[in-house]
Amino acid sequence: MNVKQAAAKRIELLCKERGMAYNELANVCGVTPSTIYSIFDDTRKNITLTTVKKISDGFEISLGDFFTHPIFEMLEQEIQ
Repeated sequence: MNVKQAAAKRIELLCKERGMAYNELANVCGVTPSTIYSIFDDTRKNITLTTVKKISDGFEISLGDFFTHPIFEMLEQEIQ
């Protein structure tokens, strides 16, 4: 699993935990729904830290809370 996939999984888990649809998350975060859906598409570009911050704000959690999850401990090394 790479960083983008882990971030997507974390967003998915937070949405399920809070009963929030992706479109609702987009509205709360101030990003377009296509931005949220592109996170789940492996063929699309990587997610930016700014977008992760907006999403964290939408969930009313810090970046630290977003990344403090076991899913981020299982990442493979990123090779360019």
